[in-house]
Amino acid sequence: MTFLFCQKIDRNNVLFDKRFDYEKMNIAIYTIFIVTYILIASRKLSILPIGRPAGALFGATLMVGVGAISPEESYMAIDHDTILLLFSMMVVSAYLQKAGFFDFIARRIVAVCNTAWKMLITIVFISGGLSAFLMNDTVCIFFTPLVLILCKNYRLPYGPFLIALATSANIGSAATLVGNPQNMIIGSFSGLGFGYFLKWAVPAAFAGLLINILLLWLFYRKKIPSGHLRRVKIKSGLKLELRQMALPVTVVLGIMIGFFSGFNLAYTALSGVMVLIVFEHREPKEVFSKVDWTLLVFFSCLFIVVQALSKTGIVESTWRTWQHLLTFKEPSGIALFSLLMVLGSNIVSNVPMVMLAGPFIGNIGNESMGWILLSFTTTIAGNLTLIGSVANIIVAESAKKYYDLGFLEYLKFGFISTVAVLVVGVSTIYLIMN
Repeated sequence: MTFLFCQKIDRNNVLFDKRFDYEKMNIAIYTIFIVTYILIASRKLSILPIGRPAGALFGATLMVGVGAISPEESYMAIDHDTILLLFSMMVVSAYLQKAGFFDFIARRIVAVCNTAWKMLITIVFISGGLSAFLMNDTVCIFFTPLVLILCKNYRLPYGPFLIALATSANIGSAATLVGNPQNMIIGSFSGLGFGYFLKWAVPAAFAGLLINILLLWLFYRKKIPSGHLRRVKIKSGLKLELRQMALPVTVVLGIMIGFFSGFNLAYTALSGVMVLIVFEHREPKEVFSKVDWTLLVFFSCLFIVVQALSKTGIVESTWRTWQHLLTFKEPSGIALFSLLMVLGSNIVSNVPMVMLAGPFIGNIGNESMGWILLSFTTTIAGNLTLIGSVANIIVAESAKKYYDLGFLEYLKFGFISTVAVLVVGVSTIYLIMN
């Protein structure tokens, strides 16, 4: 095994170890890739219950171990801009949470909403809006407890509110390059500016939120009460809380200005993190403990696994086969592209799908439109099933103590919502970019 780790492979001259020829190496890569994605898609297998991040780490280690990719190539395969941006936005969100930002938003919702439907619509827009800038997973982590408390205190049905939170957070995250991990990868791969991406993506995301509200009303109008809710007093200490929030909120605004100014996304966010650390005058252990380090490992390893697979040429040959049908010039081509991205995202997950499709977007037609469509379709694909996105899983797992959000219960709404939002959103992108 040590020999294999050190062996440098030259595919041009086919200088593999004698134990491997080119075909056997490809078979080994395909096998490792399939095993890796079974581990990722299933979350936990009874035969190997190691979970998603460890499954990706297992696959990356095997890829290097069999010589499919060298250690040096594996380091270069990781998109460091994406990992750094993801880390930085997690830290910024942790500082906002520590300052009471999310609690403040919760009390504002209670103060201004006097009916259940107003509360639901407000949650849709706030979760969608915040997800565009603070990531959908982060918003779901902090807002699921809020939704549970609201439903418990006002005796509202848990299911519709939890589904509204998860689906709206996913839809809203499609609006910017920092809304979710796959968009961060697209930002790094595409070179599109933050403002340019937002200009074309926001109309589709906003239309998606409106469609989601309409569907929530159609599905749950009989379950959600229509009468007025009793008023809840705002806790004291609001002025102190506003002072605590002043710095992190100002830093977030500064980060957004940096994004719109065209600065490097990752280092702009990291600069904001350093301002928060320096001005707080204390070691950031507590904040760093809230960073999802396993998610960073997960994405780093996925980059390695996908890079090893791409060396076999199977991804390129597959795209060549379908390329003539996937043109962005015709609605039929866009429809087929959207369908493939949705299916692929639900088979191998949306982040790997972006990694696999990204390098070939420029070969299909309007490259800018291609990146926007790739972002929108792979993001909305996460709303199809309860396990379609990490945000959905966060909501379901966090709510378990109060309510068991079932797979079928979610699917009944998620399937219709995904189809409707995709049709409206993709049509919007096509119309405004042509």
